[in-house]
Amino acid sequence: MKWPRGRTKDAPVGVVGTARLGGRSGGALAPELLRRVGRGDVAVIDQVDLDRATAHALVDAGVAGVVNVSPSISGRYPNLGPEILTDAGVALVDDVGEGVLRRVRDGAAVRLHDGGVYLGDQEVARGFSQTPETVADQLGEARSGLASQLEAFSANTTEFMGRERAMLLDGVGVPGLETAVHGRTVLVVAPGADRAAELRRLKHFIREERPVLVGVGSGAEALREAGHTPVVVVGTALEIDPELARKAVDVVIPADLDGHIAGLARLQDAGIDPVGFPSSANPEDMALLLAHRHGASLVVACGFDGTLTGFLDRGRSGSNPSTVLTRLRLGPTLVDGAAVASLHRHRVTTGAVLLLLLAVAAVGAAALLASGLAEPIVMLVREGWLAVLAAFQGVAG
Repeated sequence: MKWPRGRTKDAPVGVVGTARLGGRSGGALAPELLRRVGRGDVAVIDQVDLDRATAHALVDAGVAGVVNVSPSISGRYPNLGPEILTDAGVALVDDVGEGVLRRVRDGAAVRLHDGGVYLGDQEVARGFSQTPETVADQLGEARSGLASQLEAFSANTTEFMGRERAMLLDGVGVPGLETAVHGRTVLVVAPGADRAAELRRLKHFIREERPVLVGVGSGAEALREAGHTPVVVVGTALEIDPELARKAVDVVIPADLDGHIAGLARLQDAGIDPVGFPSSANPEDMALLLAHRHGASLVVACGFDGTLTGFLDRGRSGSNPSTVLTRLRLGPTLVDGAAVASLHRHRVTTGAVLLLLLAVAAVGAAALLASGLAEPIVMLVREGWLAVLAAFQGVAG
């Protein structure tokens, strides 16, 4: 019997992957991180109350683990992000503190195990390892925070209304568009988790109604994946795909109230000259306001979350007042995409009617041939036609 010459090294315990740092944001996930993160990576983020959109983006990217500098569930309200990650089998190490951003470099091989973050055998940060059970317990406690969130929302709404009154009421600052929108139906696709499924349900509506297609952020990419090209692209300079933006007629990006546009050089270097929209509203609401201001007869919203939990789970401070006031501004012009897909009836085209008539004629001809009456009927029709011609010739003579 031969013994092995070497000893097989035990596989490391926990989740191992390449660290991709998102920086110190404290808010929404940086679009720059989503472009770099890939399958098997470990995303290091800093987001209090991890929201659903961020979690879906990370799951779609195929990450093996997530390290959050801040608490993924603060208890203010039952946010949905941690549940999505843990249900998808993504390791989530929570509330590790800012030190991890100094000790772990982007591209380093890290290991997550039992709440610890390791470089090799050295622990460089420690937090709390979330599981589906711990997330469920924390979300249950967080539901008591809904009332305080709604109270804070009322104050934020008043502040937003005072800041954006001229834009909401009179359209001041809303940029012009080269795309003809007046009197047309506009389909706005936002970066919601259900955007792809909603687009599939709207395929007949899009083909028959030919709406103006507006893509917001990754909603523009969802349109491309569905076989459509957005005519208007809305989003921050960092999240817009330059290749897709070059095919659009209009590119609109958020600007500060003083006109400054963050990341503008990135698009200009790609040969794109975007238009700034000076507002503190979020990009989805900017797209809705653009359509309304330019006279859209109907605005169909695809990829938007209209539930109370989704409304609170936005991951961006101040976006909720923007969302509510925008919908009040559009009023009956705004329709949910899911409702349109349920109510829209596929039109019967002229070609389909002609095919049906040809099929009926073919069946009738086959029946006549089988019955043996085809020849007498043809003779009768021929004699009738000759009689009609003779009558017309007599009148003409």
